[in-house]
Amino acid sequence: MSKPIVAVVGRPNVGKSTLFNKIAGKRISIVEDTPGVTRDRIYVEAEWLNHHFHLIDTGGIEPESKEIIPAQMRRQAELAVETADVILFIVDGREGLTASDREIANMLRKSRKPVILTINKVDTRDSSPYLYDFYELGLGNPVEISSALGYNIGDLLDEIVAHFLNREDSDYDDDVVKVAVIGKPNVGKSSLINKILGEERVIVSEIAGTTRDAIDTPFTHKEDRYVFIDTAGIRRKSRVKENIERYSVIRSVTAVERADVCLLVIDALEGVTEQDKKIAGYSHENGKGLVIVVNKWDLVEKDTKTMNKYIKEVRNELAYCYYAPIIFVSAVTGQRTHQIIDTIKSVANQNATRLTTGLLNEIIGEAVLLNSPPSDKGKKLKIYYATQAGIKPPTFILFVNDKDLAHFSYLRYLTNKLRENFGFDGTPIRFILKEKTKGE
Repeated sequence: MSKPIVAVVGRPNVGKSTLFNKIAGKRISIVEDTPGVTRDRIYVEAEWLNHHFHLIDTGGIEPESKEIIPAQMRRQAELAVETADVILFIVDGREGLTASDREIANMLRKSRKPVILTINKVDTRDSSPYLYDFYELGLGNPVEISSALGYNIGDLLDEIVAHFLNREDSDYDDDVVKVAVIGKPNVGKSSLINKILGEERVIVSEIAGTTRDAIDTPFTHKEDRYVFIDTAGIRRKSRVKENIERYSVIRSVTAVERADVCLLVIDALEGVTEQDKKIAGYSHENGKGLVIVVNKWDLVEKDTKTMNKYIKEVRNELAYCYYAPIIFVSAVTGQRTHQIIDTIKSVANQNATRLTTGLLNEIIGEAVLLNSPPSDKGKKLKIYYATQAGIKPPTFILFVNDKDLAHFSYLRYLTNKLRENFGFDGTPIRFILKEKTKGE
């Protein structure tokens, strides 16, 4: 299930950004360690009582204004509302109810989304003098907080996560393979799905960003059930001229979270771009199966070495996704598109592979004998035992004497040994290190 999305909306200067930062905490300034992955400051991942969610910040809404910037802020907030599962409507407890608050409330009621009316700037234990005026908005009992002082933030978060329990998510049975089709705009994602399905199930347009939201298309192939999650193209930040594209990024991230396998569609004429690296990073960091699909291959001038040269370039640019199979296709001619479904099925199976403990320790033991673990200042890494902790992605626990001695390069060596023996094509592999003494 993907993480819920919570949007913070309201007119300017009511303390939305302060509340956003308070909930986000230090996470707002952290850049992810995964190669190629960055976070847009418009949203962060937040957590409360083991509930994880995406928190969206928005510009203030000025309903009456026709000026360009306020109008854009209004549209941005409208898009956040369309995207969100829960809406935090922030009002000012010092100023009281305004005409703008009434206009925003009217818009929010039409959305039919859960709305939590939040009175901010209540900086004392006394209620806002305007508390009962806000009941006029018809949005239920307000929650009074001080985002600056942190007062009542816990109660507000309790209210937020309570709505998650009733949230409907378009999850499917366990035997349905969910496939997120990700990539920049205009690389042919929708056309590719249509070619595979053999029918026009998704609207195709030359206008970048036509697919605004994730669209689910269930289908059956040789008695196996799948669903394509077609996402809006993720655009490079400097080219995001419409606010709508920024929310498409968030929807694409949540589509990846829902998926078992991601199809990263790359334009053969452009090659791997910086944005492709970031998009691949969303799949990698979420532990999803990954298939790299190079589309528009029919437009590339080729000789006998072209494909091998292209594969080498992709591997160099997406080095951390070296496990992903690469397919060269044309959504227009149908070239090799028949290979995609079989590859998806294989990668989904690899992503869900579980090894017996005995077999796993046998392979790890052989690997250790072939290549002795590293040492530092006379102390040598010892691997006592291994067990599989989970699947999607395959995750293994290594019980060792000292985690600091387990160098990244040696873990990569063990990963490669597992791949040599069991495949794991198309899926990342994760290790968790736990220290124990030999006598334990």
